[in-house]
Formats: sequence, structure tokens, C-alpha cells
Amino acid sequence: MPESREIGSEFHWDPAVLLNVAQDGHLPPVHSLYATGCGALTALLRRLAPAGRLHVPSFFCLGVAEALSAHVPLAWYHHRPGGLSLETLRTRPGDVVLAQNLFGREDGTVWRDWIAAHPGVTVIEDHSHDPFGPWAKTSTAPYAVASLRKTLPVPDGGLLWSPRGLDLPSPASGAAPGSDLKLAAMVLKAAWLDGHPVAKDAFRTLQQQGEQALLGSEAPPSAFTAAVLPALDIAGLRAAATRNARALEVLLPSHLLLATPGAFPRGAAPFRVQLLCPDEPARDNLLRHLAAHGIYAPVHWRQPTDAFWSGDPEAAALATRILTVPVDHRCTSADVHRMATLLK
Repeated sequence: MPESREIGSEFHWDPAVLLNVAQDGHLPPVHSLYATGCGALTALLRRLAPAGRLHVPSFFCLGVAEALSAHVPLAWYHHRPGGLSLETLRTRPGDVVLAQNLFGREDGTVWRDWIAAHPGVTVIEDHSHDPFGPWAKTSTAPYAVASLRKTLPVPDGGLLWSPRGLDLPSPASGAAPGSDLKLAAMVLKAAWLDGHPVAKDAFRTLQQQGEQALLGSEAPPSAFTAAVLPALDIAGLRAAATRNARALEVLLPSHLLLATPGAFPRGAAPFRVQLLCPDEPARDNLLRHLAAHGIYAPVHWRQPTDAFWSGDPEAAALATRILTVPVDHRCTSADVHRMATLLK
């Protein structure tokens, strides 16, 4: 293993994440599998052919939002960490609403009430940050989607389902470009982590090329992802990620944290731990500081106001200050303590 253990970045492939006996039941009864969550959303919007706009939360992945804007006009409503303003969600007949479980820390109660009060509006929930959490499992929305490779060690995968049992579009024919590159990168990274003579640049290049080719694909997932999903120990992965998030939150001063420690619903698996830095230079300095110690923390999500953005200044301001610490299932207790030491 490399002298300084790498934390975060892309998943590697580790057979230890598999169950002893494969089982069905992970996935909803009515679902379609795609290579990407964005591709699943695109296919669904094409099926729905909305006569109006797609309402998108103002703190959201702008790459996905921009891709969707090629198919339907967008409107933005205010949903930021710690705050959802349904007063800014002004729908008209024919509109579609995209809701999200941001960082896996929301219980969906507000959305269940809103959906019940607006039966004529189609709502699509995005559960990418906790695809198998309590809100996802008890959803009352017409449709739901999740990008599986955000939380599961698979090279691709977008899950589209209907909590109401509605018909779903099927993925496009043919293999997804880039999935094979991502899988090759996962295998090579595993060998590198085990100390084999693999150049880090080799799998990083494959990861980047694969991700670029995969963006927005409406194809089916790779054969690997489709075959391995029933065999993944999803409960174990979620439990380990939750345990690590709780442990890091306890070790850090509360003023560093975006959310109150332990502030997530019972049974949920929070999506890592988010820090709130004083400003953008401090955030980016911390990003470089962690990377220098082999800790690769993602930014959710950059929102430059001089380009495609939500028009919500508070969301854009938060986007300059937030950093996600990668305490997923791969982290050991020693990893969590090392990160806490570096952050303090």
C-alpha cells in the first residue's frame, strides 16, 4: 500500500463489498436502470414531454441542470443547505418539479405534503445522496431517480423508479461509452492501493476519460453494474458511511460543520460531512491542504455567477464556502482521526 493512504476520490473495486449470498430486493419493484442519473432524467423528461418548465433547486449540480436545459426550460426555486423555500416554487399547469434529498439529511415530510396538495404537478425526486434511505423507500412522488455511482462502488449506474408504479422509459440501445474505462480504472486503483506497480496517472486518466465519455448517457448500465447490484452489501456500506460521518462530526468543532452534528433522519445515511469555510479562498486552501495529505474532498457544487447559474445569490455564496469531507465506507477509524487532526 502507498506510504500515505489515499482517502476519497473515485471508488476502487473491492470484492469485500459483496454479500456472502446475492439477494434481490435492493431495487424498487418498478424501475429502469441507466448508465447515468442524468440520462435517466433526460429519458423521463422526453417521455413526459412537459408543456411547461422544469423547476430545479438552486443548490444543485449545475452540470446536470445545464444538460437538462437543452430539453426543457428551467425555473429555479430556493433550496439550499438548511433551507427550502416553497414560496419560491411557483408552478403552472404542465410544469415538472425536481426535488432533492440534499446531502441525505432530509426526511421528505415537506415534499410529501406539497405533493398531496398539488396533485396536478409531476414531481421527480432526486435521491442520489441516499438512494436507499427512508425517504426514498417511502416516497409518494410520481417518479424518483438516483445516480448510484455517487454512493456505491460501481463504475456507472442511474436508477429510475416510480413509487406509484407508473410506466417508465427504457434506456437507449447499445453500451454506454466510458463505462469500460471507469471499470478498468477501478481495478487498476485497487491494484495500486495493494502496492502493485501501477502508475497512479494510468488509472486517473482512465477515470477522467471514462467520466467524460459517460456524461449524460441514456444507455443501460454496464453488465458489471447490472450484475453486481444484487450482490452489494448496501446495508453494510450505508452503516459504515453513517458511522464514519457521526465519528468525524463528534471529533470536529461545531463551528466547522455545515449541519448540526447528528442532524439527519433516523435510518438515513448522510452523504459524507460538509464543512462551512469562512470564504472561497479559505475553502480552496483547505482543499489543497487535504490533497497534499492524500485526502481528496469534492466540492458540491461550484456555481460561478458569471456563467450558467441558479440566479440565487445565497446558494451561489454557499457554493463558494462548502467542502465535502469523503468519509465513506472505505474509511477506517484511523482515517477518520487523521482527517479530524488535519482539519483541526
